[in-house]
Amino acid sequence: MASEALDGLLQQLRSVLELVPLVDVPDVPSFVWKALFTAFAALALWITLGGERDQPIRYKVPSPKLPEKVEFLDQPSIKKSGTTAIQCYAPATGQFLGFVNPSTPAAIDRAVEQAHAAQATWCRTTFRDRRAVLRSILQYVLDNQEEICRVACLDSGKTMVDAQLGEILVTVEKLQWTIKHGEKALRPSRRPTNLLMMYKRNTVHYEPLGLVAALVSWNYPFHNFIGPVISAIFAGNAILVKVSEQTAWSAAFFTSIARGALIAHGHDPTLIQTVVCWPQTAGHITAHPGISHITFIGSRAVCHKVAASAAKALTPLVAELGGKDPCLVLDSAAGDLPRIVEILLRGTFQASGQNCIGIERIIAGPAIYDRLVALLEPRVRALRLGPDADVGAMISDASFAGLESLLDDAALLGARVLVGGRRFAHPDHPSGHYFSPTLVADVTPHMAIAREECFGPIMCLMRAPDASAASAVAMANAAPFGLGAAVFGAERDPAVREVARGLRAGMVAVNDFAAFYAVQLPFGGAGGSGYGRFAGDEGLRGLCNVKAVCEDRLWWAGARTAIPPPIRYPVGDQERSWRFARGVVEVGYGASLGRKARGLVGILRNS
Repeated sequence: MASEALDGLLQQLRSVLELVPLVDVPDVPSFVWKALFTAFAALALWITLGGERDQPIRYKVPSPKLPEKVEFLDQPSIKKSGTTAIQCYAPATGQFLGFVNPSTPAAIDRAVEQAHAAQATWCRTTFRDRRAVLRSILQYVLDNQEEICRVACLDSGKTMVDAQLGEILVTVEKLQWTIKHGEKALRPSRRPTNLLMMYKRNTVHYEPLGLVAALVSWNYPFHNFIGPVISAIFAGNAILVKVSEQTAWSAAFFTSIARGALIAHGHDPTLIQTVVCWPQTAGHITAHPGISHITFIGSRAVCHKVAASAAKALTPLVAELGGKDPCLVLDSAAGDLPRIVEILLRGTFQASGQNCIGIERIIAGPAIYDRLVALLEPRVRALRLGPDADVGAMISDASFAGLESLLDDAALLGARVLVGGRRFAHPDHPSGHYFSPTLVADVTPHMAIAREECFGPIMCLMRAPDASAASAVAMANAAPFGLGAAVFGAERDPAVREVARGLRAGMVAVNDFAAFYAVQLPFGGAGGSGYGRFAGDEGLRGLCNVKAVCEDRLWWAGARTAIPPPIRYPVGDQERSWRFARGVVEVGYGASLGRKARGLVGILRNS
């Protein structure tokens, strides 16, 4: 294992040294550049490793299997008549991928039991032990990016570029952040004391909950699975992940990646459990008394059921329920529109719009609105559909009628559907689930499309009524969601900060899109977008029992709590005892020295 780690380190150093010939600075010998590059590479690796010498262990897991015979379904669906198994297929082409047998309540019980047994040992590991496992996962992801992307694309319909950004980039960021900063977030923290309790030492400890669960959505099958795993095991927990039946085929492969790192470091792989089941069985997970915490990523309608089920066992719940994220482009952003247009396109059409923090509404200032429409229309019209094109498939065609209805309703009320607006019959992939990239302008707040989450490749443009920040914020806050948001404007424009403060959202990116997730800030929303947070310090601590410990600081000097005679049971004189207790309060909390002095006199007189 040590030789493999050394080989990996040398390989990374060699890759950096290959850049030396590209550097051509007069009067600087090449050996100097080699020394500088070697030092830089070593420093970068040291920082990535968190200052520890532990090297990742390279391991292998088997690739997911495909049927020997390539078959394309005429009317693809996860349900097949005559079987309770989940029929898996590629949304982009309709290619049959195989069947997955759903878990039964008995199988879920066994998974819970195995995870608890593994966690009893895992919770005694050190943060360094846990970092070592995460480093090996990070190494595996970096070494196998292409295969992970291809598997995710096959199961979800997204393109390789969308997978690289939405499956790999955010995953390695979460791994690196947790490796570097996770221990600091979970290390016991000292808390202040007060005058009356100055002899006490106060500490807050973050202890593992045991077994936590995550019910995750299908739009990012690798990242949505591995993200909760990273946080859970680093906090000392076991985890059970209920993956979506829409992406059941890839779940076993992604599970083996996480478990492979545990095995490579000598830990029990049953610490991580994956469940695939039909919705009617999911309630057995959410109400299970063996589960101590639930993270749910999905719709508001399903969350009502999850919350009611979790309440049976009083299981705490973090709910991330999607959004209708606004992106406000202020008039002061006029000089930056070419850059902003590129961000708007990526923020809207990433993963075919199936992105909980995707841009669902673009609210533009009146002075730049028409120019923005003119810039966007040809760009949206040029987007190509297909697994190897610009915009991939949607997970299914279940939402197509609803999307078309929203667009038709908007058009009747005065909106202009400039591009797209209908499902797309792909000439090369007739069984694929494609919806045309759509641009609809002149959307107003009273239209349903301005209030309901589309979760599809639809770009909605809204004209702010005037140039004021208050008007733009009011339009943005009109929808019953509050997940993410963005605001673009000149850096010196005070309206930019005013908008950021006024938006009802859990996260805001200023002059950017979704940057808050790329740096692992706490993730979650307000209003109809749910409650609680994952990611960041708050996300890790939320997976812990937050235990407050108050102990004697000066026990060796005999400074300990004692009950003074006036307030000991039985209380001999209530009036005298009350005056004594009032004196204690005045000494501890009196705002002036005079008041504290009077309190001290009261204590002495009534002792």
